Amino acid sequence: MTRIKRGNIARQRRKKILKLAKGFRGSHSKLFRTAKQQVLKSLKYSYVGRKNRKRDYRRLWISRINAATRSYGFSYSQFIALLKNRRVGLNRKILAQLVIIDTSFLDSLIKSIR
Repeated sequence: MTRIKRGNIARQRRKKILKLAKGFRGSHSKLFRTAKQQVLKSLKYSYVGRKNRKRDYRRLWISRINAATRSYGFSYSQFIALLKNRRVGLNRKILAQLVIIDTSFLDSLIKSIR
């Protein structure tokens, strides 16, 4: 029976993992076995992180809108309820950006809602 050499394929597989582990500290970026474990863990963290980022941004937008509407005597929930009742189709991201950039916009929006 002939001998099968897999050196190329095995090396490519290891290099792929070590390339993903670039920048990790110590043996996590040098040794294949520990690098493989760390890469699997980091990929899991990055997946979870992509979900958390959406959560975090929404919380940020809500707190910005809340801070801006408090000066007009509204709580965040009251403001959003008024927007929904008046069928204003602005999402929280756009509202938060407009609150920061153009304060007169919020003034006119609240006057139109009342």
